[in-house]
Amino acid sequence: MQELKEKVALITGGGYGIGKEIALLYAQHGMKIALAARSEGPLNETRAAVEKLGVRAIAIRADVAKEADCARMVDETVKAFGRVDILVNNAGIAGPTKRSTEMALAEWQEVLDINLTGAWLASRAAIPSMVKQHAGNILMISSGAGRRGYPLRSPYAASKWAMIGLTQTLAGEWGSDGIRVNCICPGAVEGDRIERVIRARAEAMGVPYDQIKKGFTSTAALQRMVTEHEVARVATFLVSDLSSGVTGQTINVDAGSIMN
Repeated sequence: MQELKEKVALITGGGYGIGKEIALLYAQHGMKIALAARSEGPLNETRAAVEKLGVRAIAIRADVAKEADCARMVDETVKAFGRVDILVNNAGIAGPTKRSTEMALAEWQEVLDINLTGAWLASRAAIPSMVKQHAGNILMISSGAGRRGYPLRSPYAASKWAMIGLTQTLAGEWGSDGIRVNCICPGAVEGDRIERVIRARAEAMGVPYDQIKKGFTSTAALQRMVTEHEVARVATFLVSDLSSGVTGQTINVDAGSIMN
């Protein structure tokens, strides 16, 4: 994938987890990396890890739920590297684990603001730069929860479903300008985040932790969770020339969940 060398990728939620893994894999292909997130510590750690691979990287403290922050992170990326070739909308939060009637409006709104509105704001900010060069890739990181109902996680599921609709809409609007827009729906991904999700779900349902955890693997054809690196490999494919004819699509990376 030599065509990826020297490309500029802006990755939201880039301090840890899937965002960090995508940044590291992109860097291995020679891309320049702009990392954006709210937490400065993880951002700087990921930037240092990327720079150890011999590529330039910048860290931008930003909250994607804020319009001004999204505009600024794109401006800082262009100032540092001259362009934005790839935007990965990875920033997101899990939100509360409770029934819809037990949820405060503020809890619902926070999840939608970050997961969905943040992806729209970041895309809106990055698209003009891509239009100027008549080329670009926008990648949404949705979830398996964007493919089915998810009891006790209504704002999370709603935001992730909507990201798929946003993907298809932006692809239709900007395809004639050379911009491709695609989406990944990871299933349960090994790591600290899924462990927190499982603990919260077990507590809310009043059932053993192991019972909930088994449910995340028993419904998968491969009988396991996926890894962050497996998601990152698909994220690399979708912004490479190997997928040059692919846009408006959503790909599951979920070990073959039979619930979809």
